Amino acid sequence: MVRNIFKGLGIALITPFNEDGSVDYASLVRLIRYQLDNGADFFCILATTGETPCLTSTEKQKIKELVVETVGGKVPILMGHGGNNTAVVVEELKKADLKGISGILSVCPYYNKPTQQGLYLHFKAIAEATALPVVLYNVPGRTGVNMTAETTVRLARDCKNIVAIKEASGSLEQVDEIIKNKPADFDVISGDDALTFPMISCGAVGVISVIGNALPKEFSRMIRLEFNGEYNAAREIHHCFTDLFSLLFVDGNPAGVKAMLHEMGMIENVLRLPLVPTRISTLKKLSDIMKELKL
Repeated sequence: MVRNIFKGLGIALITPFNEDGSVDYASLVRLIRYQLDNGADFFCILATTGETPCLTSTEKQKIKELVVETVGGKVPILMGHGGNNTAVVVEELKKADLKGISGILSVCPYYNKPTQQGLYLHFKAIAEATALPVVLYNVPGRTGVNMTAETTVRLARDCKNIVAIKEASGSLEQVDEIIKNKPADFDVISGDDALTFPMISCGAVGVISVIGNALPKEFSRMIRLEFNGEYNAAREIHHCFTDLFSLLFVDGNPAGVKAMLHEMGMIENVLRLPLVPTRISTLKKLSDIMKELKL
């Protein structure tokens, strides 16, 4: 039986760039080591926060190899692999270099706006194309389509290597419905930093986190406290980060967390078009909050 190993604090890993726009591989290695030393339980690479649509095939392969080498088997690695052409996604998955990869994160098809039956058949085809664990990714704010709890549970029951969902619909009602009806060996992972505290209290097993890039120690502590039933202490950390959560995404992701990491002296504040850095006003607010929290 295939089980979900992606629990606790997962890092939705950014891609650092140099001032000239090239990938800053040295900073990427330092960032991964920093996160490993401060509570990261797994990594999610080459997905939304990594600006993957703006990376070349060569860059993606080098990043994958570098992450695998740097992590060195210490924690699992989940790799993004999705799209809106089912046949192409399946074919590429069969040919992909998955050495050192522990599972696949696959986003709902975007732009096409498929029906629930279309979503079901899409993910069923992906699950059949690999022996690796598959984590579904539902993020209607980006894809234009919401995968319902009913479809998620149907996939969990019918496809034994579909082990979890990164749920970012923003609906706690939908999260609760999935958790109530899912098979015992299927898990829900938060796809929204701001909702991680309530989602874990509902039964989610962790988060694929953006803020974890910059603050893995603090965010992993909140999760561990909650797992231990220490809800009051966990809630205090959650409330400390409330203002940061909104600022991280007001100018798009990963602009906010890249601004934070730049303020911490870890990377250059560079993104690839069509994404741009945060506005100066947002950057100042981020900086003020970080100083107030002594980060």
